[in-house]
Amino acid sequence: MKRLIVVAGVVVFLVLSVIVARWLNADTVERGAVTELLRAQARGDPNTMLGRLECSDASCEALVRANAKRLKAPGELKIALYQSGTSHALKARTKPTRVVWFTPGKLTTVQCVLVRRTGNVLAGTTVSLLRLSAPIGRESSCP
Repeated sequence: MKRLIVVAGVVVFLVLSVIVARWLNADTVERGAVTELLRAQARGDPNTMLGRLECSDASCEALVRANAKRLKAPGELKIALYQSGTSHALKARTKPTRVVWFTPGKLTTVQCVLVRRTGNVLAGTTVSLLRLSAPIGRESSCP
């Protein structure tokens, strides 16, 4: 009987560990996707940016191309502050993420990325990047 209780406890622990790991991994996936989007922007690569975003209207594409041209900068991109509106979401959610970033020799840039998470921690989540804003004021928050 004691063995059965121990085995059941171990199984419950493992199941909960997998659920927590999936939950935390969604934050990592989101941050990685946003970082890669901003790296493409810093390289001045609008085509890669558009491939990472789910924006299909002309205004979104024009903004992406303008951002890539305006914000192109040499050197490694560094994230100074990352404020996710979908962080630790247990279910589907669409919210902006505020990112403060810079490259060597350049002042910080603040932008908002509209992030959509679908699914849940049991079935798994999917992270999609919908829009990237133009730079906003350094003290501004995302709309």
